[in-house]
Amino acid sequence: MAKQSVTVTVNGTRYQRDIEPRLLLSDFLRHDLSLTGTHVGCEHGVCGSCTVLVDGIATRSCLCLAVQTDGSSVETVESLGNVGALHPLQQAFWEKHGLQCGFCTPGMLMSVTELLRANPAPDREAIVEAIGGNLCRCTGYQNIVAAVEHAVELMRTQKEAA
Repeated sequence: MAKQSVTVTVNGTRYQRDIEPRLLLSDFLRHDLSLTGTHVGCEHGVCGSCTVLVDGIATRSCLCLAVQTDGSSVETVESLGNVGALHPLQQAFWEKHGLQCGFCTPGMLMSVTELLRANPAPDREAIVEAIGGNLCRCTGYQNIVAAVEHAVELMRTQKEAA
């Protein structure tokens, strides 16, 4: 099968690659770009651990072909922050124990990132709705919801201080 050229911006960096047309976005991110924060769980779009933002929309990267993102902007969990400068969502998940094994966390964070961009002050119902497509087998979700609520406060405080 002939390779296809794709140009995509991932976490603010533009990449041009010749790839197999059937290459999944999750595999492109993990194997071609070494961005292993995007986890692959069920490979059927059910668990949500592979969720990334494509042009700002939460997308299951295990169901999306990389060639479908040609010309698009993709954001992975690596775009949020790092150990020295955590994003408020990451900080809140840490402070409120919103993760245990951490496998679902990247997908949760990206789903909630989409929510908070559209609604910076969501109520509990909106938070639960936003994470409804992300499965967690460890936490029971209470701490995840609490972490998102805390992140809303952290982000509001940062905005007021700016």
